[in-house]
Amino acid sequence: MKIFAISDLHITGYPEKSMEIFGGNWVGYLDKIKADWEKKVSAEDIVLISGDISWAMTLEDALKDINTLGDLKGKKVFIKGNHDYWWQGIGRIRNALEDGFYALQNDGIKFGNVVICGSRGWCVPGSPEFQTHDEKIYLREIERFKLSLKAAAKLREDDDKLIAMIHYPPFTLKHEDTGFTEIFEEYGVNAVVYGHLHGAFIKADRLTEKNGVKYYLTSCDMIDNKLTEIEI
Repeated sequence: MKIFAISDLHITGYPEKSMEIFGGNWVGYLDKIKADWEKKVSAEDIVLISGDISWAMTLEDALKDINTLGDLKGKKVFIKGNHDYWWQGIGRIRNALEDGFYALQNDGIKFGNVVICGSRGWCVPGSPEFQTHDEKIYLREIERFKLSLKAAAKLREDDDKLIAMIHYPPFTLKHEDTGFTEIFEEYGVNAVVYGHLHGAFIKADRLTEKNGVKYYLTSCDMIDNKLTEIEI
């Protein structure tokens, strides 16, 4: 069983919305992702998608976008991103997903000897977008992630690996400590996958190792529209 990750697909079918206005790397990007996916992923593998899945405003329209991935192999695990406005009510979402799709929200799931947990997160102090009013949301999201990690701890057995999915970068561009990195270390997370960052002017490492935790940036335009294999 291999584990791959990608995020920020921003599927635009319902309603249709062109991503090409954000740069040349978005031209035909979904076809590139699917082609790479077909080369790499087998039925027993896992693909983690850390938010911003669809531009849709309703679950019904989002399902049309999500189901365009249905013919691709592997177990597909999602968390919510800041643009997933359709994500309302985790129970309703889970009931609507086809087989092979899994949605996480402040909880975890286990496949073989790998436990996966996830929550959206928020921008962190010291990041360019953080404002005074973000402090309350940031602290609330840390508590939500603690729920995810506690749920994962109940699933985890000796020698199991733990992967955390978060949409927002869990640290600053200088890799400074935050409440997120502290709890990842406290709960013994092996790897973290995150997205949200976009653009040619963003200077961010695809892989950062910090205090024993591997952090993988998986925004599709930042990784050349190819799935990243997560090594743990």
